Amino acid sequence: MNPTFLRAFPWLFFVAAAVLPILGASDYQLLQLTLVVVYAIAVLGLNLVTGYNGQVSLGHGAFYAIGAYTTAILMDKWGIPYWATLPVSAVVCAGVGFLIGLPALRLGGMYLALTTFALAVATPQLLKYKLFEEYTGGVQGISLDKPEAPFGLPLNPDQWLYLFSLAIGGVIFLLASNMVGGRIGRALRAIRDQPTAAEAMGIDLASFKTRAFAVSACFTGVSGSLGAIAIQFVAPDAFGVPKSLDFFTGMVVGGGASIGGAVMGGIFIEFVPNIADELSRLFAQIAPGIEKLPPGAISGAILIAFMFLMPGGLASLLRVINRKRR
Repeated sequence: MNPTFLRAFPWLFFVAAAVLPILGASDYQLLQLTLVVVYAIAVLGLNLVTGYNGQVSLGHGAFYAIGAYTTAILMDKWGIPYWATLPVSAVVCAGVGFLIGLPALRLGGMYLALTTFALAVATPQLLKYKLFEEYTGGVQGISLDKPEAPFGLPLNPDQWLYLFSLAIGGVIFLLASNMVGGRIGRALRAIRDQPTAAEAMGIDLASFKTRAFAVSACFTGVSGSLGAIAIQFVAPDAFGVPKSLDFFTGMVVGGGASIGGAVMGGIFIEFVPNIADELSRLFAQIAPGIEKLPPGAISGAILIAFMFLMPGGLASLLRVINRKRR
């Protein structure tokens, strides 16, 4: 395997994925792949703060929800074009991430994880709160229209949104790759591995930690905006704790501190539940006299198998294969 394969993997994915509409992929398949891109961006955001900076977050579903609701409210209440909502979501989520990052200066490890977990628990309840119901739609949520292709392009809405999401994802992955590959990335890894030594070398721990949270939340918020546009609906119960755990699972399965691992994590989040559901139905056909296995149990078994066989994630497996072939 070429040593640069892992670094090139995200770009190979984006280039290969861009030709799928030409090859005649169905609208449902395009929706699935759009969500892969959405989840990959969210996993990338989490990876910046957890994989690269060592701050464990179990609350990135909250940033995803904030981004999704920012887009939904702007589109539904003020008629703002979908593409114009993305910068607003990015700024709003970056601001919230910066504020959440401030406690991270005093907290670490399990305490920070519990704090961000509390954020994930509280966010859906706040979205249902009557004081905000006029904007959020309460428990009923907000429905959105899928955007049409601009400039008379011969694309249906699913094809256009897929290519639009790919373009946004490509820009975000490029920004993240440049960031972690330079001075900022080296500082983040130094803080993660040896914070005392990093501070002795002149690295401003407070500044880098809060900025890491802000950028991480910004990326995840943009993914939430794209997810809301793709699914055409937002509701509080869709952004509970399981969403945060999905992103954390995708990061671990894909591989921490890996740009390419974020894409693998997005694929895992989107397709493993579908695979588990198919296996559950297959089991029911093979053994009709036995109670159907719950898809959740199969997903859990698949996750356990991944962690047992690849404890460092898919990215680490590729690194091991690369070292053995050189």
